[in-house]
Amino acid sequence: AIIKTALPNMDREAKEEYFVVIQAKDMGGHMGGLSGTTTVTITLSDVNDNPPKFAQSLYHFSVMEDVALGEPIGRVKANDLDIGENAKSSYDIIEGDGMDIFEITTDSQTQDGIIRVRKPLDFETKKSYTLKVEAANIHLDPRFLSGGPFKDTATVKIVVEDADEPPVFSSPTYLLEVHENAAINSVLGQVTAHDPDVSSSPIRFSIDRHTDLERQFNINAEDGKITLATPLDRETSTWHNITIVATETRNHSQVSRVPVAIKVLDVNDNAPEFASEHEAFLCENGKPGQVIQIVSAVDKDDPKNGHYFLYSLLPEMVNNPNFTIKKNEDNTLSILAKHSGFSRQKQEVYLLPIVISDSGTPPMSSTGTLTIRVCGCSSDGIVQSCNVEAYVLPIGLSMGALIAILACIILLLVIVVLFVTLRRHKNEPLIIKDDEDVRENIIRYDDEGGGEEDTEAFDIATLQNPDGINGFLPRKDIKPDLQFMPRQGLAPVPNGVDVDEFINVRLHEADNDPTAPPYDSIQIYGYEGKGSAAGSLSSLESSTSDSDQNFDYLSEWGPRFKRLGELYSVGESDKET
Repeated sequence: AIIKTALPNMDREAKEEYFVVIQAKDMGGHMGGLSGTTTVTITLSDVNDNPPKFAQSLYHFSVMEDVALGEPIGRVKANDLDIGENAKSSYDIIEGDGMDIFEITTDSQTQDGIIRVRKPLDFETKKSYTLKVEAANIHLDPRFLSGGPFKDTATVKIVVEDADEPPVFSSPTYLLEVHENAAINSVLGQVTAHDPDVSSSPIRFSIDRHTDLERQFNINAEDGKITLATPLDRETSTWHNITIVATETRNHSQVSRVPVAIKVLDVNDNAPEFASEHEAFLCENGKPGQVIQIVSAVDKDDPKNGHYFLYSLLPEMVNNPNFTIKKNEDNTLSILAKHSGFSRQKQEVYLLPIVISDSGTPPMSSTGTLTIRVCGCSSDGIVQSCNVEAYVLPIGLSMGALIAILACIILLLVIVVLFVTLRRHKNEPLIIKDDEDVRENIIRYDDEGGGEEDTEAFDIATLQNPDGINGFLPRKDIKPDLQFMPRQGLAPVPNGVDVDEFINVRLHEADNDPTAPPYDSIQIYGYEGKGSAAGSLSSLESSTSDSDQNFDYLSEWGPRFKRLGELYSVGESDKET
């Protein structure tokens, strides 16, 4: 089945969808045949047959004069009955007195025209603007161009409102120049600013001290004149950059700033001097007229035409018989020798004062001294030695040989010092300190002595003790049973007595002493010593016996000690009988 339109010029904007019921019959539609139906939905597709149309022909907007650039101030919209790509439009400002102040762009999402500020506004200059805005379809259908233009226009009026604006300087930047010898409080220049508002508030000026930490400049708060507060020096700083602040007196929040660059101009106030401390070397075998040294000068000043230096010798050195000077074209100076035959033995060092002057106004000058040393050189003019001592050394002895000889001498000295040190260590006696003397602690016994306490066996000081001769020294290893009166000893023996005779006397006394047993006999020690809490444990000298003791207490200790008590009881009864 073929479905065809029955009406021409169908309009999608009026009705977009149609529903058609289709019936199909068999038997050619005769009676008794069967049939079936179906519904067909017909949707009309859109074509660009409608132009855009503004909702209103006049739009009003207001904006503050201090609005930021690019900020939107209003929106306009042209409606299009078409849909999709056919409904897209573009906006343009086609005429008006603010074509260069404003611009309009299209919002791709809403198809609105957005008006933005393109240049700064000024209420005091112009208070309102009128614009004519056009909206046109982007995609056109040639079949419908005859239906009329696919665009529309509207008028936009924009009113600028006054805002409290900060002061405006007469220039965005300022450049001032001043000579470095300018007097204190001299005027360097002036800055000006005004309040652009109708009220025209007075302005006060100040210097941002963060840009002038040394406070070298001042400014008049009323008229903006900048003056010098401290002396300037171009050689220290050629440029000074400060910031001037302008503030409204009626509204201190309205502030403007402007940079001011101050250039310090040069004044000839520095004398030229040598570029470095020069020291020239003159060969003994040099020739007359030979250039000894080329020197240069520097000047901290900066004249417009560049530096030009004048060199001269001091008046008393003009007739110097040894040296002369020559000015070079490159503003340097050459020092020349007047004769040959210089000798280190005669004079090793020459001092040549040179006067350096500049071409400034007024001219400045200084005197520099050039030191010239007389040196020994090779045949081709290479300096080898400038010391007098080196001149008297034997010919043929090079510097390397001198260094080798010196190294050998040092090595020999080191060897000698080490040898002497080792000899001293070997010859040092083994000195034992007093607290380390062990002669009284280590006892050597060559015989069977009288016991552990005999620690004075061979002490010669004890043998020579007069008390051992005249008095009786009791023994410490036994407790004598009998007490004898002290023997009459011999007369004190002088320290210088013969030791052999002294020992023989002591031997005779020991043989005749009944209380002293011989040293080679076996001794029985019954004396336990002093200070024992238990007393003597020996029964040899005990004055008591078992008979003196009572053992009756054993029967009281229980059945275990009963038999022991009976034994001791029997022993006591036997002794009684």
